[in-house]
Amino acid sequence: MPKKKLEKKAKKNIKSTKAKGLGDTVEKVLEATGIAKVAKWMLGEDCGCDERKAKLNYLFPYFQPECLTEDEFKYLDKYFTEAKSTVHPQTQQKLLKIYNRVFHQKMSLTSCSSCFKNNLHKKLERVYKEYNND
Repeated sequence: MPKKKLEKKAKKNIKSTKAKGLGDTVEKVLEATGIAKVAKWMLGEDCGCDERKAKLNYLFPYFQPECLTEDEFKYLDKYFTEAKSTVHPQTQQKLLKIYNRVFHQKMSLTSCSSCFKNNLHKKLERVYKEYNND
């Protein structure tokens, strides 16, 4: 009698990415419990889930950045109070050094202005504003 090969059942594709904040965790719970499917069925594809996720991730991020040193704060204070239309490579290098230390990253210089503005600049500005709100 020929031996039958056992077929392996495919496992469900579960997102294994680390949650960036509370929004990602809420999304995973809603998907695991089936509530997300019910919401999309009742409210349609645009049920507001993506906006909720982004807002919760912004308000409650899991990663906490390091504190700025006094020199870093002074540099950022000067940088954000002066109106600039361009960022020179030396300035970008200094901002990158601060960013990599504060956020535990290994980013490198970029010639893409939107990449710089949307990532590094916005995150450093947010940290800087936290110090000014105190």
